[in-house]
Amino acid sequence: METKKTLREGYTTGACATAATKAALTALITGIIQTEATIYLPVGRWATFAIETCEIYGESVKATVIKDGGDDPDATHGAAIVSTVSWAEQPGIHLDGGKGVGRVTKPGLPVPVGEAAINPIPRKMIHETVREVLEQYGISRGVNVIISVPNGEEIAKKTLNARLGIIGGISILGTRGIVIPFSTSAYRASIIQAIQVAKANGCDHVVITTGGRSEKFAMRQYPHLPEEAFIEMGDFVGFTLKQCKRLGIRTVSMVGMMGKFSKVAQGIMMVHSKSAPVDFSFLAAIAEQAGASPELVAAVREANTASQVGEMMQEAGNERFFEILCDHCCLSALREVGGGMTVETSLYTMGGQLLGKAVRNDAGD
Repeated sequence: METKKTLREGYTTGACATAATKAALTALITGIIQTEATIYLPVGRWATFAIETCEIYGESVKATVIKDGGDDPDATHGAAIVSTVSWAEQPGIHLDGGKGVGRVTKPGLPVPVGEAAINPIPRKMIHETVREVLEQYGISRGVNVIISVPNGEEIAKKTLNARLGIIGGISILGTRGIVIPFSTSAYRASIIQAIQVAKANGCDHVVITTGGRSEKFAMRQYPHLPEEAFIEMGDFVGFTLKQCKRLGIRTVSMVGMMGKFSKVAQGIMMVHSKSAPVDFSFLAAIAEQAGASPELVAAVREANTASQVGEMMQEAGNERFFEILCDHCCLSALREVGGGMTVETSLYTMGGQLLGKAVRNDAGD
């Protein structure tokens, strides 16, 4: 019997930055060089990180964590994530990016223009960890935290950052703290296994999602379905749909957000950020079809991210845009599998607001 390969999770740049910050601040307070740091991850568990280097320079401490991406090949795997911590003259926690951490120059991203590309959840993790350490030692002082990535500018060339208007380095990312390896044959095998389990438990209707957040929204939308009906497909949209068809699933509901579903609507069925760019001319054509003003259509064509397009359409109150986009996703899915099933698509905002839905029935009875 073949032994199943266990997927090795990795950690996000945000988790690495948080661990490095905890080590640096602890060393600053105690004067003791730290060799590891344990932090609480957003996914709801503790993780201990090895500290590669911890250097005390009198009034500041620099600590480094080497990013381990697990079984997910990522441009940042092996990168040194450095946190330099010092006391601040002003109260509060002052977080910024240093060398190798990008700066946001265009709107449409979760971080305002002009700020370091440290996303909201890593920011929150770092702030909370600093507060906890200060509390632990009974200290009430302002703290400066600078996150840097020595080779960040070079690594960023392998990402879409420049196109997104993030200049000078990488982004510090991560909503869960862990990296689930979406890019491996082992992950594809786990998708097949999940569909098989659903089928074995009598599910003729499964819900496939692009990630943990989408799955949470999907479970709220389909409360009548058992837990095994919900399957995280990651970036493997086409692969998952084909396996559903092969294993006799009659209804597939796809739940996701603008970034990935804009690609599915175009017919791109492998939606990794490196697989293909979002086609803003395609989104502009949908906006036109949905009755958007010529000015709004032009703005869509010049947009920076698919999420930004979603925000524009929401502000304009154009629900038809999202319905048409969802319908394109359904059609792309049916084309991919050659029909023979019912496909639903639901599109959500990052905050969990349902933007649009569509359904196409090609059950072939």
